[in-house]
Amino acid sequence: MSGADATPPYAVVIPTLGRPSLTACLRALADAGEPGPSRIVLVDDRPPERCTALPVAVPDVLRDRVEIAFGCAGGPAAARNIGWRAAREPWVVFLDDDVIPSPGWATALAADLAAATPDTAAVTARIAVPLPADRRPTDWERGTAGLATARWITADMACRTAALRAVDGFDERFRRAFREDADLALRMVSAGWQIATGRRTTTHPVRPADRLVSLRAQAGNADDVLMTRLHGRSWWRRADAPRGRRPAHLAVTGAALASAACALAGRRRAAAGWGALWGLGTAEFAWARIAPGPRTGDEVATMALTSLLIPPLASYHWLRGLVRHRAVRPLPPGRPPTAARQPARPRAERV
Repeated sequence: MSGADATPPYAVVIPTLGRPSLTACLRALADAGEPGPSRIVLVDDRPPERCTALPVAVPDVLRDRVEIAFGCAGGPAAARNIGWRAAREPWVVFLDDDVIPSPGWATALAADLAAATPDTAAVTARIAVPLPADRRPTDWERGTAGLATARWITADMACRTAALRAVDGFDERFRRAFREDADLALRMVSAGWQIATGRRTTTHPVRPADRLVSLRAQAGNADDVLMTRLHGRSWWRRADAPRGRRPAHLAVTGAALASAACALAGRRRAAAGWGALWGLGTAEFAWARIAPGPRTGDEVATMALTSLLIPPLASYHWLRGLVRHRAVRPLPPGRPPTAARQPARPRAERV
């Protein structure tokens, strides 16, 4: 029996917002060798009012295997659920629409799946993030580079369909591309499955971003609250996730509020003292982001502005998460949860 014949059939699921990178991803998938996927489900997660024809050029070699399903802005967790439930293969490989499978990816994937034991729920890929060779990376580039060392990441993750079914897939309360992969992995492990690291490699280029992208990223603090509600305070250690600077952000924000309150009460000396602490904390945070970067004028200005705004934004989203997820109960140990929402089988159409 050949290696291709021995490889279990697999589907590829790609949630997408119709970004130009999707065409490059599919082109790389077409050039990734054999055995190729038996099905490719593109889940169009744009809002319904924007669901015109998906702007993608599908390579001819993949055209008869591509289906389009509709996520209707449900978020990446919901989109992936739609994708894997539309597939019938024993394995589903989740890819992001901005990754580039390497040459020989399909052969390496076949080896990864062949090495999986019966209790292996998922096999992750090795993620490479190319950084500039002629200068230091920016703050955004360094953040993206962190994907290369993430323990569990659905930028390229092969999951056994039976394991996804056992834990009811992704938790759709995670509406952003953040923590939904760690949540899935922790539930799989808690249910008795194992997650292996494969040998295939996928490149995750740094996506273009505007100077305020770090401000929008602070919404993830609310997702961290949901993770703590579900998995307890030890989830950071079990998922090998960085803790970040939330205690410092809360302290800096508290100092700013205390300074303003003292100033309104006419306590000038106290206001000055709290204001000094706020300024020192903000300056330390800004320098921690500026020092390892290229230190260009634009980067320094961006870091100065966003370092001023990130602490209160992070604190706000953390408090918002405490309120929003106050009724969430911890998951029972060793028992898969009931999905928050079981979507109907999606309508899919051939390209």
